[in-house]
Amino acid sequence: MTDDFSDHQTEAHFPADPDSGRPRLRAHNPATGQLLRAYHGHTREEALAIARRAHEAFKVWRKAPFSERATMMKAAAACLRRRKEEFAALMTAEMGKTRTEGLGEIEKCALNCDTFADHAERMLAREAIEWDGPKAFVTFNPLGAILAIMPWNFPFWQVFRFAAPSLMAGNAAVLKHASNVPGCALAIEDVFREAGFPANVFSTVLIPSHDVEALIANPAIAAVTLTGSVAAGQSVAAAAGRNLKKCVLELGGSDPYLILEDADIERAAVVSTAARMVNGGQSCIAGKRFIVVSAVRRPSKRRSRPRCTPSRWAIPATPTQSLARSSASRPAMPFTARFRTASPKARSFFAAAKSPTSPARGIRRPCSAT
Repeated sequence: MTDDFSDHQTEAHFPADPDSGRPRLRAHNPATGQLLRAYHGHTREEALAIARRAHEAFKVWRKAPFSERATMMKAAAACLRRRKEEFAALMTAEMGKTRTEGLGEIEKCALNCDTFADHAERMLAREAIEWDGPKAFVTFNPLGAILAIMPWNFPFWQVFRFAAPSLMAGNAAVLKHASNVPGCALAIEDVFREAGFPANVFSTVLIPSHDVEALIANPAIAAVTLTGSVAAGQSVAAAAGRNLKKCVLELGGSDPYLILEDADIERAAVVSTAARMVNGGQSCIAGKRFIVVSAVRRPSKRRSRPRCTPSRWAIPATPTQSLARSSASRPAMPFTARFRTASPKARSFFAAAKSPTSPARGIRRPCSAT
């Protein structure tokens, strides 16, 4: 099996410790290229043991009343808000998210926790079926320990949008996060611990991608979910299918942004640039393919180009900064946003933001993760 279970892994991320044989994860600051910290990962056997403990925790957690689960989920929301500056700074350090976007992401996670704490019981209530036969109803039961393989571009949100509804439904969760955000992965585990969730209901495994298939195959894992590329999704789906496990996949996007003849060109320039640059361009719903009708191609180009100049780029921790700067220690590759006309003579619209390519550094080319 190839290392296709994650979009963000290289051997540089997981060099083996010569003494213990454990993988080591290295987190780098994408703005400077500086090594932030090296983390001890889990061996395959340790990861499987974590999955087994999650399965045992699930057997008890599934019986907890909704009111008890909701109290803990509300506490997780409070923890996120209380530590929002810390977590936003961690995202900036590990994957280059701006401080403003990081704070917004943490608040979104907290709101998600509150929402499912308030409404999960109603959402999962039995539904009576009206028919002429015996009494019937639809019921919603937890599955077990769910393996979540998550991307780096929204390192907190991607996890909490899975974890909040899954835990409120009575499942346990095992997180395998992207290799360049190990600090975020461990911080999320700490949130649930601080919120009072029982041990092993939410766990993080720090493993290379070639160990993921063993987790999927293990009887302790009931289902798997992945957000990532088509290639990663194919690998996970194949492994889940071989083991008859349920899986949920959110794969890549390449959304078109259309500018038609009757558009407000000034406003379109503002919105299309924001759509392309949101989260440094690392969003599957970002505008990636710009299609402009011939009649407004030139004015669209004229108004959009100044909004995509390198002068807008800076260190992402700057409070007012809207775009993150790439590593000064590594030359940036030009990123070309292509605006295609509706005529046969389609041309590139403009060359704009700069983007390094290393998986551990900077704002990269459009990825497939949401």
